[in-house]
Amino acid sequence: MHSVLGWLTSYLSNRTQFVQLNGSCSKSSVVTCGVPQGSVLGPILFLLYTADLTRLVDAHNLQVHLYADDTQVYGFYDTDDSASFQNAVSACIDDISAWMRSNRLQLNAAKTEVMWCASSRRMHQVPAVPLRVGADNVTPVSSVRDLGVYLDADASMTTRIFASTRAFAVAGPRAWNSLPSDIRTSAPSFDTFKKHLKSYLVQLSFSSL
Repeated sequence: MHSVLGWLTSYLSNRTQFVQLNGSCSKSSVVTCGVPQGSVLGPILFLLYTADLTRLVDAHNLQVHLYADDTQVYGFYDTDDSASFQNAVSACIDDISAWMRSNRLQLNAAKTEVMWCASSRRMHQVPAVPLRVGADNVTPVSSVRDLGVYLDADASMTTRIFASTRAFAVAGPRAWNSLPSDIRTSAPSFDTFKKHLKSYLVQLSFSSL
């Protein structure tokens, strides 16, 4: 096997896997699909496997952002052209779904989210009706979580701030107790420490603008 295809075939063929728990191992089973987890070639092979998605979305005059197995399709439209834009997005998703079926993949409508973005003054102009995603209708949401970051439809970051505040309320006291004593001395209480931290984060945010 001297060809690249033959080399990849030999790399993916005759792979086995097993589960180990508390020193005990299950029987080995043959891996019939996918790539070896944690392998160097794994990410490259996955990118080759999904490369057609970019051209497919481009054909609908939309943009796409890919990160591992997470895909976002997005675009821009004028307020009076929202209906045709929705049809274009639905048609694009239809083609994506057909491509996935031909490649032994499945589009999960239950994990698909739709968000229309606009300034707070124009939010009343965005579509409120569900978007057709294959055979399902997906209702637009006001915020989404993308790679661990919350994004709001009006770009206000309100959901992100609320989630961070709530997380800090839970983890803050534990972080305070784990700080060295000399740092805790400069802020005699957790509430004082919280105020100092909030002030620092605000200054950091504005300095990066």
